Amino acid sequence: MSAPFETMLVEAEGPILWVRLNRPDVLNAYTAEMGRELVRAIRQADADDAIRVLVLTGTGRVFCAGADVSAGAGAFDTQSGAGAKNFGSAGSGERGDSDFVAAMMNSVKPLLVAYNGSAAGVGLTLSLPCDIRIAADNAKFGCVFTRRGLVPEAGSAWFLPRLVGLSTALKWCMTGALVPAAEALAAGLVSELVPAERVEARARELALEIAAQCSPVALALTRRMLWKFSAEDSPRGALAVDAPLNIALGAQGDVHEGVAAFLEKRAPQFPLSVSRDLPETPWWG
Repeated sequence: MSAPFETMLVEAEGPILWVRLNRPDVLNAYTAEMGRELVRAIRQADADDAIRVLVLTGTGRVFCAGADVSAGAGAFDTQSGAGAKNFGSAGSGERGDSDFVAAMMNSVKPLLVAYNGSAAGVGLTLSLPCDIRIAADNAKFGCVFTRRGLVPEAGSAWFLPRLVGLSTALKWCMTGALVPAAEALAAGLVSELVPAERVEARARELALEIAAQCSPVALALTRRMLWKFSAEDSPRGALAVDAPLNIALGAQGDVHEGVAAFLEKRAPQFPLSVSRDLPETPWWG
């Protein structure tokens, strides 16, 4: 039996794995244990063919207020050890949180984040590798690192400009100011806003639509292709893999079923599974 989760609530609901950050008394403040548990939850979803979508959200009124600063001025000081609770011990040569960014990027399941409230610092950056982001219309977002004497972390200097553009990313990171939900929507950080009380319901609708209508194998390949090739300076890399992949997939059961379901105006029942049938992706690295 796997160890219980201490910093989050993880539960399956049909094809959805709900991962809820669960430290509401401290506004879901991030710790290294939360990072490790996020990795565990992602791996749990990846290993279970019955799970089609992972939804990341929070309990309480805030998604995540950032790193736990209960250690006071030393909250980020891993040299002296005071910051180990947040980011692991100094000198280990590895991330103390087991690298949730790598786990998210390598996930074979779509990742949807539902900001039930505001997200700042690592509370924002930990969610940037997700594929779809929706938010409560009263949420605020903050790249507050420069206001704490830090630089953007968790790969956000790569993720954020790709999502909102370099000019906007520079403005948000240079000022460290909180950004209202409407500005986040206009910039493309989130794809839609809903009232706070509707966030989980809307996330469920999106997740169930994906689970009901899309091939799990095609989804896994598609998210890797978009994250990989959209960063390249030409379509050459994408062209080198999309035709061979579609030729291989076209002879298999998911395509046959997808076309038949479309013609027969019914929901598809895709026969392929990620655990057995995902093609090799040497281009992913």
